[in-house]
Amino acid sequence: MQPIKNILVAIKDLDARTLPALRKAVQLAKANGATLELFHALSQTVLIEALEARKISLREFETEQSAKALRRLNTIAQRVRKHDVEVTCAVEWDYPAAEAIVRRALKTRCDLIVAERHASRHVAGWLLAYTDWELLRQAPCPVLLVKTRKPYHRPTVMTAVDPFHENAKPARLDDALLAVSAQLVTSLKGRLQIVHCVPSATLVAAGWASGPVVVDTGKTSQRLAQARKALAVEVARHPLPSHKLAVLEGSAREALPQAARAHKASLVVMGAMSRSGLQRLLVGNTAEAVLDQLACDVLVMKPGKFQSKVPRRTRGAQLMALPSAMTG
Repeated sequence: MQPIKNILVAIKDLDARTLPALRKAVQLAKANGATLELFHALSQTVLIEALEARKISLREFETEQSAKALRRLNTIAQRVRKHDVEVTCAVEWDYPAAEAIVRRALKTRCDLIVAERHASRHVAGWLLAYTDWELLRQAPCPVLLVKTRKPYHRPTVMTAVDPFHENAKPARLDDALLAVSAQLVTSLKGRLQIVHCVPSATLVAAGWASGPVVVDTGKTSQRLAQARKALAVEVARHPLPSHKLAVLEGSAREALPQAARAHKASLVVMGAMSRSGLQRLLVGNTAEAVLDQLACDVLVMKPGKFQSKVPRRTRGAQLMALPSAMTG
């Protein structure tokens, strides 16, 4: 990953009392000598009847609301500039919000997108129907989803890698994960914890009245030893700051959140894979399953050859007319 020099901050709520994503973006900008762009997408639906009632054209309405939003962004930016951070502002009429952010990222060629995580949990987490998931799926650069308000203070950065490069996971993705983790730990004066998950080599056998019995096949210890060796060899290839290694036994969707809590991680760095065919709608299974379970911030990266499929042209305002029964 190239150095973080241009950060796009997606401002979801212009009237929010606190902006944790912005606060952490400012920390990253100061630590890395980066610039910020505050971006807000005007993605709400515009009612034709409302325009007619005000006797105003769509273009006039777009201009009016854009100017209002830009003034608010500039007010926020003024506070940021007090921290000696270079910041610009941008507003676009575009929808849906995730695509609007991606389009802006493509236009500005930013190195990192910082966005606040939506609070609601997903009933069907594997369906990318919400802004967070669409942003992860389509973003052309790493995405930092901010889930906590507490600012970074010598943060523990936990990075999940796969030294065996299973499931078609390219080695370069792990290289990028370790590189960005080193950059974050160095700039924020934090601590680096590198982990790899190894599924348990166990069988579930039918038990007596007490229920099923979990039987160790005898391969678990061997797999763990192999994983520790492979992880050490993989990490040794990289110029990293002081760090610790850990091999976690169990599925990633369970082991990663548990380890993040145990190590009091402020940030988890992980990779996501794009699929082919019908599975294109999915980000890697690990990212999908883990994201809602993690209580800390998450930085998600995709392979370097990934290309976003989002069209470059903005959509403008989304117009809608009320049903005739409501207007009659």
